[in-house]
Amino acid sequence: MKKKLYISMLCITIILIFIPSYAYGDIGPKPSIVINFKGLEGETYYATLLSETSSTGPYSAVGRFQGDYRYDGDDDDYEIWQKFVDYEDEDGYYFLQYFNECTETSQFRWGYHPPQKFKILVYFPGQDSFAVSEIYERYAFDSYFKADAADIDILPSSVIEGIKIEKNYNYTWEIISLVIRIIATIAIEVLAAMFFGYRDKNKLRIILKTNIATQVILNILLNTVNYFLGGLAFILSYFLAEIIVFIIEASIYANLLTKHSTGKLAKKLYAVLYALAANAASFYLGYQIAKLIPGIF
Repeated sequence: MKKKLYISMLCITIILIFIPSYAYGDIGPKPSIVINFKGLEGETYYATLLSETSSTGPYSAVGRFQGDYRYDGDDDDYEIWQKFVDYEDEDGYYFLQYFNECTETSQFRWGYHPPQKFKILVYFPGQDSFAVSEIYERYAFDSYFKADAADIDILPSSVIEGIKIEKNYNYTWEIISLVIRIIATIAIEVLAAMFFGYRDKNKLRIILKTNIATQVILNILLNTVNYFLGGLAFILSYFLAEIIVFIIEASIYANLLTKHSTGKLAKKLYAVLYALAANAASFYLGYQIAKLIPGIF
């Protein structure tokens, strides 16, 4: 028993030591903008977002900082980059040197520090023409848009206006990721329970029901904060909510898991230790999964 306790406390200590580096090491969830294009099938085109500000995160307009050119003459897309650099927006919006070819995917994604206010700018190399949208703004932490360009006429060497943009939030993916998060967390905490010796069906049922309740409430709360308030509020809420969940679960386990038990399983402190270890493990592994599958957490 002592050996298991020492191992558990050591694991928790290691996790607590390394968690701050994750929180401040810039690997947490990031806002994103995803634009799905319609009506440009068969066209070769590149897309970018023009920003109201001259820099955001690691991206900046040419000349904003010394040595900030992201492309040179040896790069494959240098000519496309130069076309975007030479474009002059009538409202003074900036090209921040980030762009994607969208020919095959019909989708543009800016997943790391996208601008808050922006215009969508599309370049058609075959016609040497641009299409530009009106000004839009991120409306959620992960903002999805649909761009309908079916009615525009792409004329040679011109700047075309009239791309219709509408919000297109991916509620299906959010629901799927929510369910995956809940299932993953419950699986981790049930495995931790078995490691701690809680193998009786009744005790596992208590742990399962408790986790279903706390994780559903926790994840719905975090999704709501994530949608409306963004990344910083999400991270702060995440830490606070995890502490509250630990207190609730520790209280329930200390009172219910110790009933009709013997030995170490009858001790309330042992149940509290399990709650701490299980929540620390799910918190840490959640960050690791988020690194492998961005957007899932």
